[in-house]
Amino acid sequence: MKFVVHQDRCVGCLACARVCPTGAIAVPETVATVSITDPSCIRCGLCLPACPEDAISALGNLDMAQVLANRPGTVLILGTEAAAHFHPATPEQVVNACYAAGFTMVSRGVLGDELVAEEYLRIWGTGEWGTLIRSSDPVVVGAITLEYPELVSYLAPVTTPPVAEARYLRHQAGAGLKIVYAGAWPVAGDGDLDAVITFEELGRLFAAKGVDPRQLPMTFSRIPMERRRHLSLAGGFPAAWLTPRPDGPRVLRVRGLDGLKAMARAVTREDRVDLGFVDMLSCEGALDHPMAGPREDLFWRRAVVQMTEPPRSLQPLMERQARPWLRATFEARPLASLPVREDDVLAAMEQIGTSPTGNPWDCGACGYRTCREFSEAVVRGRTSLRLCPFYLQRQAVTDPVTGLGSRALLVPRLDEELKRSKRTEERFAVLFLDLDKLKDINDVHGHLMGDTVIREVAQLIKATTREYDLGVKYGGDEFVVVLQRIDADGALRVAEALRSGVEQMGQRLGIGAGAVTVSIGVYPVETTELPTVGVLLEQADRAMYEAKKLGRNRIVMIDHGKRNGEAA
Repeated sequence: MKFVVHQDRCVGCLACARVCPTGAIAVPETVATVSITDPSCIRCGLCLPACPEDAISALGNLDMAQVLANRPGTVLILGTEAAAHFHPATPEQVVNACYAAGFTMVSRGVLGDELVAEEYLRIWGTGEWGTLIRSSDPVVVGAITLEYPELVSYLAPVTTPPVAEARYLRHQAGAGLKIVYAGAWPVAGDGDLDAVITFEELGRLFAAKGVDPRQLPMTFSRIPMERRRHLSLAGGFPAAWLTPRPDGPRVLRVRGLDGLKAMARAVTREDRVDLGFVDMLSCEGALDHPMAGPREDLFWRRAVVQMTEPPRSLQPLMERQARPWLRATFEARPLASLPVREDDVLAAMEQIGTSPTGNPWDCGACGYRTCREFSEAVVRGRTSLRLCPFYLQRQAVTDPVTGLGSRALLVPRLDEELKRSKRTEERFAVLFLDLDKLKDINDVHGHLMGDTVIREVAQLIKATTREYDLGVKYGGDEFVVVLQRIDADGALRVAEALRSGVEQMGQRLGIGAGAVTVSIGVYPVETTELPTVGVLLEQADRAMYEAKKLGRNRIVMIDHGKRNGEAA
């Protein structure tokens, strides 16, 4: 069974990448659509309800199942959850539909639960087990073998109930028996199951055969196979372990994959902790797996299945000598991680930014524990920076070409600076920069060179100013710089560093010394008479135009001693 993304319906919203616990979603740079990398996918199904476009499906081997259904002697193992999926058709009608679709025999999925429960009881009784992790959930097994190799040796060496049932049936009828499994659990066949399909695909098989379960008799058309339980609960858990017993294990109940990290730490410490039998499932059982349906219908599905369960048998369902081999072995299969360059990871973290304390945000909103893990996944193409709310926040106020602040950021920042200056009596300054003759550079050297000049000026502004100052791309060739805690002389020194830096830029870019220059207007804000934001920008702009009128490539500063703040 595998999960696939339908490219014609995927809109690249990345909802699936946010919830995937193993980074199995491959995200291209364009993020137009995504895909699922099969080796990393553990079939947890979290992507199914997460996708708003219904663009992800679970697919079994329906074609093989249809072929086998036409062959005499093929057995269908029908998961007990079918009662909820095909409701209001009764279990009897569904079984009759399976016969009508061509299957020779229908096994109800209970025998596998009984076999696995009995094997758990037997294994626990053979020796002192400090920690033994339930292995009937293929999602849990997949997560452990992929990401927590230190826990592999603690997995109970027992196969899954559908595989156990398939082995039992072949043990009874011969190795040539063909077996199809239909259920809501993403079981790996491992050679024991000839085909695995979902209930939805079983419904399509019925439709292809012209079979409607609701139109069939409500009594079994053939003598049914055993469907009572004796030892087990759904999924192969021993019913005897529901309550503490002197001869039973201490049972630790864990639901969800989040507990794996703490479990791994507990068993690998120097003062190792014995956890007992870990009843671990990725969700609340097969009825809670996303393939079974919406989670809000979980209790309804449980009620339907429980109503169809027959009373428990007081006697064992199978003769002891009829037991097949139920053991399973597990090997760690860590994926060879794509190599990542440290510089690329740091660059991704730089785009995310840090919290006000200077530390990474590590908020988990992206689906990763830390910004570092998230950035590594971004570099590997397993997620996108678009999943980070702080990156999006910065993008909203950042010019994409230069990396400086966008114009939308300027007015709120100036308003904040004016209020701070009024409160603390600290001075600040605003520089208004306009590149001289950028149009001539575009005409002579091309627009690519013009764009390079814009980016180089932005880098110069970043290098010349402090971290808490603000550089803004104001227009096509205009920039505004807000300098905190600085007097007029300090603002002039910064302006001169920018002017001389831009003047030398042409020679470095190979277009001639002095080909690139800048005119700068400086407005040092005095605390004795604070302007409005509009007046501040207007006066700095006026000073910049005065610099252009005086011949360009120069600095003009507003002189507050002159009337109306005339340029000096």
